[in-house]
Formats: sequence, structure tokens, C-alpha cells
Amino acid sequence: MNKPVPQPGIMEIDLYVGGASGAPGSNVVKLSSNENPFGPSEAAVKAAGVAAHQMHRYPEIDGYSLRVALADKYGLEADNIILGVGSDEILQMICNAYAGPGDEVIYTQHGFAMYRICALGAGATPVEVPECERVTDVDAILAAVTDATRIVFIANPNNPTSTMIGLAEVTRLADSLPPHVVLVLDGAYAEFVEEYDGGAELARTRPNVIMTRTFSKLYGLGGLRVGWGYAQRDVIDVLNRLRAPFNISTIALEAAKAALADTAHIDKSLAENARLRVWLSEALAAIGVQSDASMTNFILARFHDQEEAEACNEYLKAQGLIVRPVSSYNLPHCLRITVGDEPSCRRVAHAIGAFKAGARA
Repeated sequence: MNKPVPQPGIMEIDLYVGGASGAPGSNVVKLSSNENPFGPSEAAVKAAGVAAHQMHRYPEIDGYSLRVALADKYGLEADNIILGVGSDEILQMICNAYAGPGDEVIYTQHGFAMYRICALGAGATPVEVPECERVTDVDAILAAVTDATRIVFIANPNNPTSTMIGLAEVTRLADSLPPHVVLVLDGAYAEFVEEYDGGAELARTRPNVIMTRTFSKLYGLGGLRVGWGYAQRDVIDVLNRLRAPFNISTIALEAAKAALADTAHIDKSLAENARLRVWLSEALAAIGVQSDASMTNFILARFHDQEEAEACNEYLKAQGLIVRPVSSYNLPHCLRITVGDEPSCRRVAHAIGAFKAGARA
């Protein structure tokens, strides 16, 4: 019997698997999804509660008030900003707008899984290029560009490696790409890097560069799904033709604006992350588990081999500690560990130490 057939590429998509969670109310510590361990701003919670009384009303059609707030905070142009249901929706819009059957979309060896998913969803061919010791390799990307290339995705800092390349290298990449190739600078973790604009100036000055950002990490609003993108006006005009009207709820808009304005919560989150990120990486290094210098709110712990990483993950789960195996990112010997609050960091470091000691016994 005949049946509906999906578009080419759809069935090649592996379903996205998020970080595991423990049962509500349990003594489980979740360090698998790079969430803010201090939760959302109290101001954001209050704003969401107030907005809930208006949930029978449609939200702003294009999130104008949040776009203005973002423009004011980062010195951007509100009309050059687009909002998405998380930055993932914007990545999908970009692929749907600029790539299709016969086209190629480049991403790096350990790049975010959504790049491949979005490319396949648009019917394009995903092209994976090697990294250099878990760091984006600009020369490898440029060598992979062909006449069929339409989009290049890089996360900077990258997930799940936690590494990044400097602005000079990002600029070299942007200026070396053919003008018809869109460079997407995924800045989901940009706020964790001091004096880094996430690629905003490149997006302002280059007609083929798009920067994406999110409220899910630093701002602690992962459950509300708010992301944004910034590019020159003609690019934003293209993306807006694909954006669903009213795509960001009133509750999410109001919470995001409040979170953006709560500098005390932002400063605390950044300071504690910076302090505990160093502490955790040094504590693990002292017991033989190395990691690259992290520019994010997580570290990528490297074990001797896949067997040891899997055994450690099982041990941690038995101790009520949930981290993220990353074999699907071509890193089978690694575990990605969110930098939690101090008790969580101490608990996971102690548990990995106990695992290593038991393995040696």
C-alpha cells in the first residue's frame, strides 16, 4: 500500500538526545545540560508570574520589546535582530532559507548536533571537517568549501569541546569565504568569555555573517526557549519570512527582558562559574583526568579510552551524578560535565576520584 514518503534526508537524522535528568525530588545532581546551577533570576520568575495573567492574549508578533532590550544592552540595531524558540529555531530558519537539495553545509568534527540535523532537514548534504586537537580549524573549513557550499556553522566557544578560536581567526574565516556562503557564528556560550561580542561586529559589517545567541545558558531560561540572531537587515528580512508569527510567548518575552536587566544575578553566575570551572578542572587534573582550558560553563573531561569513560559514567550515575557522554560527537573517551554550584562540583570531583582509586585497586 502506498504511504506518505518524507523528503530526502529526513530519515538520515538521528533523533536529538538531550542531557539526562533524575527523578524530581531525588538527590540527583544534573550536570548534563549546561544549565545555570543558580536557576533563573528571581526578577525573571516574578516577571513570568505577572505575564501569566495575560496568557489568553497573543504575544507581540515579532518580540519587538525584547529586541529593543537586546539592542540597548549590546549596542545593536533592533531591526537587525530576530527571535527564535531557542537559537535552534534560528539555525533551522537559516538552513531552510539558504540551503537545499544539492547544496552542502559545513560543520566541524565535534560541532553541535543541530547543525547536521538542520542541514538534513533542509535536504542539504552535511559536510563534517576535522578539528585540530578539539579546536576549530579554519584552514580545514576553507579547504572543504566547494561551489556547492552554502552555509558554514561554527560554535565559538564550541559545544561540547569548550574550546574557542580568537577573533582574528574568526575574521579570517569570514573574509576568506566566498560571498554566497553564509557563516553562522553560534554564540550560545559567548557570555562566558570576557570582552567577547560573540561575532556581533562581524555580523554588523559582513553581509554573509549571522550571529546566534541564547537565553538558555547564562540566563537560566532553558525551559522557556528563547534565542536570538543578529545580521544585516536584508538577511533578517529573509529569515523573518520563515519565522512563525507570535513564536515567542508573552511569558518568555517578559522573563527574558527581566533576566537581561538583572545584572546582580548575571554577575554572580559568571563569577561563580569562572571560579568553579578552574577549581573543577584542576581537581580532576590532579587525579589524572585532563581537560582543555574551558571558555564555557562546562568542562570536557578526557579519560584513557572509551571503556574507562563509560565505566566512570555508570559509576557516577550510581552515585546520583548525571553527566553527558559525548560519543555521538566523536569523543567516546570523554564526558562533558556542567560546572555546577560548589557542592555539586566537589561531589562530582570526589566521585571521579573514588572511581579512579577503585579502578587502580
